[in-house]
This record gives sequence, C-alpha cells and structure tokens, in this order.
Amino acid sequence: MPVTDEPKNLPAPVQQTATDTRRLWPVWLVAALALLLAIALAAWNWQQWQTHKATLQTIADLQADTAQLEDLYGDRGNQQSNRLQALENRLAEQRELIATQQRQIDHNARELLEAGNRTRTDWLLAEAEYLLRIANQRLLIEKDIRGALSALQSADEVLAESDDVGVYAVRQQLAREIQALKGIEGVDRTGLYLKLEAAIGSVHDLTDQALIHDRAPPLSLADSETDPAGDGNMFTRGWNRFLDTLKQVVVVRRMDEPVKPLLSPDQSAWARLNLQLMLEEAELAVLRGNQALYERALTKARNTVNNWYDNTAPAIRGLSQTLSELADRNVDPELPDISKSLELLKERLAGRTANTGSNDGNGESNGGDQS
Repeated sequence: MPVTDEPKNLPAPVQQTATDTRRLWPVWLVAALALLLAIALAAWNWQQWQTHKATLQTIADLQADTAQLEDLYGDRGNQQSNRLQALENRLAEQRELIATQQRQIDHNARELLEAGNRTRTDWLLAEAEYLLRIANQRLLIEKDIRGALSALQSADEVLAESDDVGVYAVRQQLAREIQALKGIEGVDRTGLYLKLEAAIGSVHDLTDQALIHDRAPPLSLADSETDPAGDGNMFTRGWNRFLDTLKQVVVVRRMDEPVKPLLSPDQSAWARLNLQLMLEEAELAVLRGNQALYERALTKARNTVNNWYDNTAPAIRGLSQTLSELADRNVDPELPDISKSLELLKERLAGRTANTGSNDGNGESNGGDQS
C-alpha cells in the first residue's frame, strides 16, 4: 500500500509551468503599454521643449525687431526735431532780416524827407564835416601830414562857400590847425622806404671781395727807370721782361697797418644777410613811425658797414653815405591836435538842426491856430 500511494502523491511539473506562463502575459502587456506610454510622453515632452525654444527664439527676435524699430523711430524723431529747429531758426533769421530791412527803409525814408528840407548851406556844412573827419583820420591813423593839410584846406574852402555866419569860429580854429600843420616838416615815408629798398639791393650786389682789405698800394720790385726800349744788351732786355712778368704775378702788401683776417664765403653771406635784416628793420620803423627803432636800426647798419666792409670800395662808400643821410631823417614828428575844428562844426550843425525843428514846430502851430 505504501508503495502504491507514493506515485499518486508526486506533482506534475509540466502542467504547473504552463499554468504559470498563462498567468504572466498580462504583466508583459501592461509593461509594454507602460513603455509605449513613456516613449509617447517623452516624445511629447521633447516636442513641447522644441516648441518652447522656438517660441523663446521668436520672442527674442521680436524684441530685437522692436528695439530696432524704436531706434529707427527715435532717430527719425530726432531728425524731424532737428529739421524743425533748423526751420524755426531760419524763420527767426528771416524775420530779423525783414525787421532790419524795414528799419533801413524807414531810415532811408526819413533821410530822404530830411534831404528834401535841407538847404545848400546844410549840404556844404555836411561836406566840410566829412573833410574834417578825413583830415583827422589821415593824421592820427596814417600820420599823413600832407593829406591832412590838404583836407583841412578843402574844408576851409567849402565853409567859405557856404556863406554861413555861424562858421566863423570853425574857420578861425581851422586857420590855426592849418598853420600848425604847415610848421611840421612832412615825412616822405614812400621815399624813405624806396631808398632803403635800394640800399638792400646794393647789399645783394656786394661780392665777397668787398669784405677783404686789399686796397693797400703794392710795393714795386724794381726801379721804374729801367729802359723799356731796345737800349742795352740782350741780357738787360731779358731781365726787364722778367721783372715786368713778376710784377703781374706777385703782389706785395704793406704790413705797417693791421690787416683784418679774410672771411669765408659763409661768413660773407651771413654779413650780407645781417645787414639786410637791419635795413628791413629800418623799413618797418618808417612804416610804423617809430623814431627810436629807426635810429637804432640805421646805427647798427652803419656800424656793420664800417666794421666789416672795405670803405675804399665805391659801392661801400655810396652805401655808407646813403645810410648817413637816412639816419638824419625824422620819421615821427610831433603831431598837433586838429579835432577842435570838427567839434565846433558838429556843434554848429546841431544848432542848425535844432533851429530848423523849432521853426517847423512854430509853423505847424501857427497853421493849426489859423485853421
């Protein structure tokens, strides 16, 4: 019995394995579904991330475009503002120009009205005033004594032609000023300038030999009593010919006086340039009317000529004589005051204008009373 019972109690392994396999397939199905769902979710998240990145890039592009548009509109706005400001400035300038022209037109109209009321005497007095102004300008600014004297004389002639009794004091002062100008020696600035220019030209013509003191007489090598003719024997004639040739070749200088050293070409050019600058300084003093500068420049030029150049040369003597003559000239004489006659004439013109205005006012008042 025991033997027969054991086989009945043994398990059937094959049948149990098949049963387990049938029970696991739902698990695999759920796992597969979960995997597919995870893959789908990952793909969806990746797509959403790409969409988000594209959206951010689009937003950045839109912000850049917006900034460019703002800059563009800002620049255009500034340009429009600048143009508007420029137009406003031009409009203000045009208004100012129109106002100026209007004032000029009004002034010209008043001048024309006043010119119609002026008499011949008024015109002559105005001409005399102009001549006196010219005389003061010539004397004070240009220091032209002749021009100022000519203008004063012309003004006196015009005042004499005006037949105005009130200009007696003006003509009296004019006579004093004319006499004062006649008592001044006129300065010919043009002539002095041209003479200095001529002196500068002569300096340019000086050669280097003018700086060498070689004008001392040479010593003779033989007596002048030699027989130049054919007298004597052949030996004497040959000796005389030799002495003549030697005189032409050899020059003996006297050493009993101090001899200045020879100058190089560079030193010679420097000496000429230095002398030219001194004479140009004198020209500038003539134009400015500076007597101290004029005298100082000519003194330096004369000392240079005497110390550096050979006074025995004709060109040097002529230049030294010219500088000595120019040094005695006065380029800045004391000028008198000729403005008193102009002030008196202005007072006379103001008095005539006041009298004319009062007469016009009286005439208008009388006309109003008659009406």
